[in-house]
Amino acid sequence: MQILTTHNPFRAPVYFVEHCDSTQITARDLIPTKPLTGTVVTAFYQDKGRGRGTKRLWAAKPGENLLFTIMFHYENVTAIPKAFTLRTGLAAAEAIAEFVPALSSQVTVKWPNDVMIGSRKVCGILAENDGKYILTGIGINVNQLEFPEEISKKAVSVRQALQELQGGIPPVFDTRGLLEQILPCLQTYLSSSMDDQWNALLQKRIYRQGETVSFIPGQAGSHEKIEGILEGIGPEGELLIKTGTEIQSFITGELEHQYR
Repeated sequence: MQILTTHNPFRAPVYFVEHCDSTQITARDLIPTKPLTGTVVTAFYQDKGRGRGTKRLWAAKPGENLLFTIMFHYENVTAIPKAFTLRTGLAAAEAIAEFVPALSSQVTVKWPNDVMIGSRKVCGILAENDGKYILTGIGINVNQLEFPEEISKKAVSVRQALQELQGGIPPVFDTRGLLEQILPCLQTYLSSSMDDQWNALLQKRIYRQGETVSFIPGQAGSHEKIEGILEGIGPEGELLIKTGTEIQSFITGELEHQYR
């Protein structure tokens, strides 16, 4: 692995690999070396990245997108920030909004682990706790202008969204520049100083807040479905949905994708 000169506010190395199965797997191989919190593994291309559910692969063209895993070490479970994945999503959303201000109003966080531009997914997050480290895989569609047919209505890149907004094909974005934008955001939103603020900030970027949604509770593959008004996010990161006069809270599940 190559060490990049990318600025990392965590003062930890940023490793680069040309190709790997998954940056999650490569980062896991570093655990015996006791890497510093904030250590990053990024890749030009990965072919086995995945999302929620083992059959959901991350489709990314080589070199066009930002693919990385960042490692966080906590002394014990109680030290892990509340709503860790949502706060990571908020950091990614704010970084994208700062990176391309023209898209800021369209960038939202889709509970529990996606970032959207409009009604399409631009970023996916996968946080895995091995007992020593939280390996946080983040994939952001940056420059890709075409997607496989089966996800073309669900996925978008930063560059594609800007093209649709302004017309013409925008210049290619610097993926390393976006990485340097997101790392300080992660440091900020996962810090203890945000423990009393993250929820209020997140509420401003919740995907489909106040709208009628279809929600599938539980693990991926569940056939149960609930419909109601998305009320917001609870203090522990739980999703709040109003069905009739009752507000229900959920800690696992998935919002169904809606085309708008």
